Amino acid sequence: MQVVFLISAITSIVAVMLICFFLFSNGIPAIKEIGFADFIFGKEWSPNDAPPLFGIFPMIIGSLYITAGAILIGVPIGILTAVFMAKVCPPVIYKFLKPAVNLLAGIPSVVYGFFGMVVLVPFIRENFDGNGSSILTASILLGLMILPTIIGISEEAIRSVPDTYYEGSMALGASHERSVFRVILPAAKSGILAAIVLGIGRAIGETMAVIMVAGNQARIPEGIFDGVRTLTANIVIEMGYASGLHREALIATGVVLFVFILLINFTFSVMNRRKV
Repeated sequence: MQVVFLISAITSIVAVMLICFFLFSNGIPAIKEIGFADFIFGKEWSPNDAPPLFGIFPMIIGSLYITAGAILIGVPIGILTAVFMAKVCPPVIYKFLKPAVNLLAGIPSVVYGFFGMVVLVPFIRENFDGNGSSILTASILLGLMILPTIIGISEEAIRSVPDTYYEGSMALGASHERSVFRVILPAAKSGILAAIVLGIGRAIGETMAVIMVAGNQARIPEGIFDGVRTLTANIVIEMGYASGLHREALIATGVVLFVFILLINFTFSVMNRRKV
């Protein structure tokens, strides 16, 4: 079994190394040819113009806005739901709530996107500004999509805290709520941060649902009711017919997205170590 485990670990490492090699070997030359500043901070994406323009700054802003909105919606709801399921929920309700959360995790992205198109987009259009396909719509939808990840991992982290922590807090006169939020949650912060990181990764890497509700407009938004295009959406929409420098620029976009995810994981890892 030690050999099996070793082979599995090596396979995972090799897979990540191959992905990195493919992305950087094809993306870095494109960034050099286009120019780092023109590529990262350029505000126009016009691959069919003469000369072509490959500025991904609007897509970077769109990805950050939608991901931030999803975090603001999904993280508080997810953590509070995990607390309810782990420390408050009656067994009768838990039997139905837990499978419902697991079911959310199994719904395909395109189904979420269809739900956003037929429910969220008309609702936003009728009650707010714009045509409904906007940052707000995509943020709400992604906030719902990351809930299963955050709830599941956070609940397991909360349940892994020894019962003696809670019992000791109650013995000192703290209330049930104070014991949970001041003792249990801080003790489970590593697992909760891991849940948040995975949720952010799901949000920033989501493609199909975002394409269906975000508007796909390669421009810098002026408000949450404007349509945007994310980095992932830009790759999926144009990769099918791209060639030459256009294709390499899309791969370079994947490099930027990959670097963003690495920076997010590194930042949360540093934050977690400082709080230990």
